[in-house]
This record gives sequence, C-alpha cells and structure tokens, in this order.
Amino acid sequence: MNERITVELDAETLARARAAGVDLSRVLARALRRELPPLGDAERKQAADQWYQENKEAVDSYNEFIAKHGLFSDGHRRF
Repeated sequence: MNERITVELDAETLARARAAGVDLSRVLARALRRELPPLGDAERKQAADQWYQENKEAVDSYNEFIAKHGLFSDGHRRF
C-alpha cells in the first residue's frame, strides 16, 4: 500500500528528471531500500502478520471462492 508524501527538489533537478522520464517514486523507493537496514526475522513476521490481519477478509473470501469454484486454470494445466 503506497502513501502520498511531499518531497522538495530544486527546480532544475525536477525539470531534468521530468524531461528524462524518471519515475521519482521508484527512484526514492529504491534509494530508501538501499539505505535502510534489512528487517530482522521478528520484524518480517510482524509485518506479515499485520498485512494478513489487514487483508484477512479478502484472503478468506478468495480462498472460499477457490474452494467452491476451483482455479480458472483447472483442467488446462499440464503439470
């Protein structure tokens, strides 16, 4: 889930980035991932658990649908 933020850049850099077609959101996200320390196992598990709780209704609904109707590829897979 993305969040909107405000970032200040000098006008020349912003103009050059726009002219070059640079995706500023992607550049910032990549730079932050390089700069931030990696998550530890406990933090990863906590983040996964939080995501699941936030999306539990949709996950359960999807799983129920699949259990009832099967996958769209059932009968077409060769593995």
